[in-house]
Amino acid sequence: MRHCIYPGTFDPITHGHLDVLARAAKLFDHVTVAIAENPGKGPHFSAKHRFELVKPNTVQFKNVTVTTFSGLLVDFVVAQKAQAIIRGLRALSDFELEFNMALMNRHLKPEIETIFVMPNEQYSYTSSTLVKQVAKYGGDISHFVPANVAAALKHAYGH
Repeated sequence: MRHCIYPGTFDPITHGHLDVLARAAKLFDHVTVAIAENPGKGPHFSAKHRFELVKPNTVQFKNVTVTTFSGLLVDFVVAQKAQAIIRGLRALSDFELEFNMALMNRHLKPEIETIFVMPNEQYSYTSSTLVKQVAKYGGDISHFVPANVAAALKHAYGH
């Protein structure tokens, strides 16, 4: 079985993330969305809350599961018996960071492949950080995130 891990902070998950997930779900027999606990990044939502926001948006994919993880991604990939990591690339600005992470992961576990997937161009400028900034000031984020995520952000910022 071809199994990949789609890791991320997903704080919050966007339509761009879901587009990358849909592409991965076509390529692999099983995809695990792995929500990084990563408190060092200072996520707005807890890992548990991010899981609760992500999970209902993956039910249409029969070959996708959602979980959280901490520690080294490559150790998690090995523990899950996956062969690959899926990473989304929106723009050239994403490439340098993603390329360096892929090389480090290859150094740590050469048997794990990293596959870069580009989302639909309509999501190329959407990022979780920008979505949170727009939501913080009461802007309309409904085009960028699922309805449950928009409601959670609206509530979080008191709008």
